[in-house]
Amino acid sequence: MASPFLSFSLLFISVYAADGFREYMVTSCLFSSTKLEDIEFIDSYYYNKMELITFNSTVGKYVGYTEFGVKDAERWNSGPDLDQEKAERERYCLHNVGIFYQAALTKSVKPYVVMSSTTPPAGKRPAMLVCSVFDFYPKQIRVSWRRDGQEVTSDVTSTDELADGDWYYQIHSHLEYAPRSGEKISCVVEHASLKEPLVTDWDPSMPESERNKIAIGASGLILGLILSLAGFIYYRRKARGRILVPTN
Repeated sequence: MASPFLSFSLLFISVYAADGFREYMVTSCLFSSTKLEDIEFIDSYYYNKMELITFNSTVGKYVGYTEFGVKDAERWNSGPDLDQEKAERERYCLHNVGIFYQAALTKSVKPYVVMSSTTPPAGKRPAMLVCSVFDFYPKQIRVSWRRDGQEVTSDVTSTDELADGDWYYQIHSHLEYAPRSGEKISCVVEHASLKEPLVTDWDPSMPESERNKIAIGASGLILGLILSLAGFIYYRRKARGRILVPTN
């Protein structure tokens, strides 16, 4: 479930001329573990979004992509700059990757699941179940469906992991199906934060929309009874306080 490569980058921007022309450098560390041999160091130089020259620790030298970059690559590969760049993988990446692992990648947040049903337009399957998984971290996750204990491999579509913008993610999986009496349908979530898969069973006894309508109606009925009772008590108290005056 883990991604084969993760990365972090630093962006340095320096303005050397007027009219918005910029030369900048992007330094990246790609890694699949905290071991030095699993880390790749990349240093890229740009001018107005055009990549001029790049050093890659896997390649072991500078590579130029423009006429200007090729000339610089030849010069830098034959000087002390190359040895300095080769040392950056250990000096810069190894230290920061360790910090990044401890600060973020070793943390995880358990997801929660909401299941619902929709009715597709006429001419399609009679029903569709939606398994929505919210607020999980890290990004890697697996969502599957089971019918009577067997994994469903057809009529299933899922979104990509969607970033909420606050380090959390969400994903939505859809199952098209024809309901059968007595069957059991479940949404299964596997994630790094869970010791065992999170299984949520679908309750087909009543559609969610109908349950909401009943809940709203019941709330309204209870509120009406409370108001009626309060009015009756108020009326009785007022009636007791009246003084009857006899008339001829």
